[in-house]
Amino acid sequence: MSCTVAISNSPVFSPTSTHRVSSSLFCKVSASSCGASSSPESLKNTSSSSPSSPLRGLRLQKPPPSPSGLIRASGDCSASLDVTSPSVSKRKRPARLDIPIVSMGFANIPATPSAAAGPRKDWDVVEVEGDGYGVYCKKGRREAMEDRFSAVVNLQGDSKQACFGVFDGHGGAKAAEFAAENLQKNIIDEIEKSKDGQIDDAVKNGYLRTDSEFLKEDVWGGSCSVTALIRNGNLVVSNAGDCRAVVSRGGIAEALTSDHRPSRQDERDRIEALGGYVDCKHGVWRIHGSLAVSRGIGDQYLKQWVVAEPETRILGLEPDLEFLILASDGLWDKVTNQEAIDIARPLCISIEKPQMLSACKRLVDLSISRGSVDDVSVMLIQLAQFY
Repeated sequence: MSCTVAISNSPVFSPTSTHRVSSSLFCKVSASSCGASSSPESLKNTSSSSPSSPLRGLRLQKPPPSPSGLIRASGDCSASLDVTSPSVSKRKRPARLDIPIVSMGFANIPATPSAAAGPRKDWDVVEVEGDGYGVYCKKGRREAMEDRFSAVVNLQGDSKQACFGVFDGHGGAKAAEFAAENLQKNIIDEIEKSKDGQIDDAVKNGYLRTDSEFLKEDVWGGSCSVTALIRNGNLVVSNAGDCRAVVSRGGIAEALTSDHRPSRQDERDRIEALGGYVDCKHGVWRIHGSLAVSRGIGDQYLKQWVVAEPETRILGLEPDLEFLILASDGLWDKVTNQEAIDIARPLCISIEKPQMLSACKRLVDLSISRGSVDDVSVMLIQLAQFY
């Protein structure tokens, strides 16, 4: 769209005579015109004025025809220039305005700069095969990988204890990176401080503490999380967001977590009870038209509604619990729970040397082959060694 700007009390024109005006007075609304951005901020700057400015606003009426009349910019929006001061034949070209362009993240929130968001751009793939687990992460079409993971075996010197996690960042990788470095430590600290032995409360406090500490960093962005703590013969699985945990129980997929999304009725009710709202944009339910997950670590600008409190499930380790998959939504948006178990199981069960890394890679490749453009992170944990 092209517009001309109406100027009253301008020295350029008089009621009795008109003169041609340099085309620099007319700014076509595009990134290449007049050196200004087409963002709302730049439009505001070009249309507003101080009391002493000759710019008085837009007059959306068609100017009267004149053989020597106003030069109009092409387009469907035009305005006239009114004159009350004496005519002036020439005026200096106005100085160019350099208006900064701000990259936008969710809604009107500045995105975390990619340079400070974690791995370098050449970290397209991360693969690790550790003691009893494998993990494979592949960057999607973003500029930088925003997923992270953590894996701690021989926890507190006990080979039967371990803690694993997958973290899916949004608006940058800072929150995912912070959670990967601190959540496991905070959970263990809270367990040791717990007097009543309620492990689910200790895990919740570990999540909330990590969230509180990250918010003090005053950094944009957030992260979904899924964690698995193996301790005292129990499997403790928790999540906040849409990272998911699925266990193979004798070859049958069993989801141990439920995705936290605004489309869930209980999550929507909670958000609306707190004065927020949920709407659907392009087929995706979002909080305030912005975030597509309803729980997570960080997300300072929506913290009133995006809580870090996890949901936790505790299972006793039994022989029919074969292996556990922790993965970001980059996998689960394209691969069903049972498909993931069916693909991974032949590489993990009833073979001399389990190939957990190969199983993770197959799942990631399947998701990408089905059109995933998101970062995809998959961790597979062999449970038998923790019985």
